[in-house]
Amino acid sequence: MTVRFAAGTAGAAALLIVGLTVPAQAVTYGTPAIALSASYLSGAVGAIGDPVVNVTVGQSGADASALTVSASASSRSSVAGTGDVTVTGAGAVRQLAVTARGRGYTDLTVKVTGLGGKSATRTLYYAASAAVQNPADARYLTGSADASAAVDVGGGYAVVADDESNVLRLYDRSRSGAPVRTWDFSSQLGVTKEVDIEGATRIGNTIYWTGSLGNNKDGEYKAPRNTVFTTTVSGSGSGAQLAYGRSYKKLRDDLVAWDKANGNRYGFAAGTAAGEAPKQIDGFNVEGLEFAPGSTTTAYLGFRAPLAPAVPGGKALLVPVTNFDQVLATGAKAVFGAGVELDLGGLSVRDIRKNAAGQYLILAGSWAADDNSDPYALYQWDGVAGHAPVKRADLPTTDPGGWEAIVDVPDLTAAGARVQLVTDSGSADLYGDGTEAKDLTHAEWKKARTDWFTLNP
Repeated sequence: MTVRFAAGTAGAAALLIVGLTVPAQAVTYGTPAIALSASYLSGAVGAIGDPVVNVTVGQSGADASALTVSASASSRSSVAGTGDVTVTGAGAVRQLAVTARGRGYTDLTVKVTGLGGKSATRTLYYAASAAVQNPADARYLTGSADASAAVDVGGGYAVVADDESNVLRLYDRSRSGAPVRTWDFSSQLGVTKEVDIEGATRIGNTIYWTGSLGNNKDGEYKAPRNTVFTTTVSGSGSGAQLAYGRSYKKLRDDLVAWDKANGNRYGFAAGTAAGEAPKQIDGFNVEGLEFAPGSTTTAYLGFRAPLAPAVPGGKALLVPVTNFDQVLATGAKAVFGAGVELDLGGLSVRDIRKNAAGQYLILAGSWAADDNSDPYALYQWDGVAGHAPVKRADLPTTDPGGWEAIVDVPDLTAAGARVQLVTDSGSADLYGDGTEAKDLTHAEWKKARTDWFTLNP
């Protein structure tokens, strides 16, 4: 070290130290932080576009891009192993995707390795359902398994109802994953139990929703199920919003009184009696709702049960409510037209929907309670009583869950017309452990499935 004195600007001596090396201060790195956007994730064997989990990482003293994120199988690699996990992205947020090998559950350990040899881990609980027949068109709506009605709100999005709760969920129709937004109108409806929403339709910015109107599965009357209500739509696509409108809670009573006055043709009084289960051939259960051709006042109620006449065999039943708009707008007592009886090959109405051109599509299925293995079909109809519907497609029955809702109706005259349907998978054993999907502990593992079907000429 050399020491020199130099004259300062004011003639004072200044000390210059030449050749002195000051050691750099050591950097202290903190323990890395790691957080998952969800701790539970569901996928499907062979699926395309399964949901991903965002992994957020950071470390004191380090740039996030210098951190490494990895994952390893810590339980059943037959469901998903270390090599089946992909992490993409850079910076503080990475995306983790899992490719399912087999049906079942497995735990994955997600690890962030930081500077200074420090690391941290989190556990991702993963469940995979079985492969479906057409994975290219299948998507999974997570958060609920009991999808029961769907209404298109534009921009590739739909609002989907649940018959086990009163929550309405907004989903991207093209992607698997959680809802973008949810609404629960229980407080406005004045109920604490499920309305058992089964049907819906839209006129302008008003969506009409109906409960099943029937007893519960044990044959007990539950007042919330005797509910129809409206919501108002504002915006569209991912920005769609719903506001509660009005409700009516006597439609079941009106139907029973009307049928009694007309000789009990459809057996509504017997079907709603104490102890009568709704899902039997002579039961009472509404699952479809759509307006009549060219009308904004008359709506068809589509019945899963009864068939008409109930025994033997029978036809599917629609009952027109000729003042349906006023029933909801003013609380007017419902007025009914003559029942419409349709030959759907012994099946009943699970949903009914029309497009702007007045072309109707009917989703037909069994009246039975446990019907996942029973036939399903799609029928085209012109909405006119006395005109026969025409079958446009038979639907597969080997996949878990029953076909439950039509999202919207394409131009039925177009070659290769395709329609998107939604399943109610609540009673399905999705993961092979004997647990019904509706009873799964974690909402992220509950899911309904959508699929696209091409209609026959």
